[in-house]
Amino acid sequence: MDKTLIVTNDFPPRPGGIQAFLHNMALRLDPGQLVVYASTWKRGAEGAEATAAFDAEQPFTVVRDRTTMLLPTPRVTRQAVRLLRAHGCSSVWFGAAAPLGLMAPALRRAGARRIVATTHGHEAGWAQLPASRQLLRRIGEGTDTITYLGEYTRSRIAAALTPEAAGRMVQLPPGVDEKTFHPASGGDRVRARLGLADRPVVVCVSRLVPRKGQDTLILAMPAILAREPDTVLLIVGGGPYAGELRKLAAETGVQDSVRFTGPVPWEELPAHYGAGDVFAMPCRTRRGGLDVEGLGIVYLEASATGLPVVAGDSGGAPDAVLDGETGWVVRGGSAEESADRIVTLLGDAELRRRMGERGRAWVEEKWRWDLLAEELRTLL
Repeated sequence: MDKTLIVTNDFPPRPGGIQAFLHNMALRLDPGQLVVYASTWKRGAEGAEATAAFDAEQPFTVVRDRTTMLLPTPRVTRQAVRLLRAHGCSSVWFGAAAPLGLMAPALRRAGARRIVATTHGHEAGWAQLPASRQLLRRIGEGTDTITYLGEYTRSRIAAALTPEAAGRMVQLPPGVDEKTFHPASGGDRVRARLGLADRPVVVCVSRLVPRKGQDTLILAMPAILAREPDTVLLIVGGGPYAGELRKLAAETGVQDSVRFTGPVPWEELPAHYGAGDVFAMPCRTRRGGLDVEGLGIVYLEASATGLPVVAGDSGGAPDAVLDGETGWVVRGGSAEESADRIVTLLGDAELRRRMGERGRAWVEEKWRWDLLAEELRTLL
């Protein structure tokens, strides 16, 4: 791999799925061939301390910009060019294509021979709006490869690119650490701590935002409880929608059967997946297609843990499920469909076992980090 400059807003300790994606990939590349140029997580002494501690632990060089949001301004572009030259980098990886990929021509002139830009869910939204669509087209022309998560995002982003740039697109989804997410991840301990040892558990691990569909699960609970009365819905994670969800559980009369954990440290997430019998997140598309699920790595983490999954049909979420084999895809926002699939799984231990085992095998075959990092090394 050529020495590579990663340019990104999305890097830990800032939390999030894209951040975890980039960090996991970076850790699997040669640290001596890597320099990360990232924004500052948040201002203030606490944010600076957390960022400095994180950066000091990394095996590669991390350079933080003073701003909390990198944009392709002349100043940021000059800094990226300076780092490229100072560290002898000949490849560039934009952690998110839009908008930082607009710096590609300047970095090319400065000596970058290979430029890769990764897309996520938001670029699919950009592709629908005339002004941002033109910017995506420019990014496609300035880079060697634009990567995509799955067929949903590929088809929408490709429509905004020239045919030549669309033809250079390569799939590069996030991966799953199958050694961390596995059936013996400690779910029994979480169940015991929460008093759920003998109860059927439907688990949802995600940020609490409207797109994810935790509200759909709460609305599905009366139908689930009518057929599986001891069921508990375990909602794992924090986010701005938490208050509304708690209120909805009370209004629906199922608050005694819904548990909210609040934010959970990353190292405890595998055990929380393992506490479930079924994983469900019936995500939906919002804002006329601008707010969509890019892929839904949580479905794959649940599969690696040996759980059957119930997924929504938003964006690329179906790409993370083998429908009918590792779980089912339902209409996002449909409490009736979600309840029906969940009840079917709760009532059939053999079906849960079969789907869970197929999901685990699929993750090992296709979604391991080491396989995907090798693809990135080739691109760079």
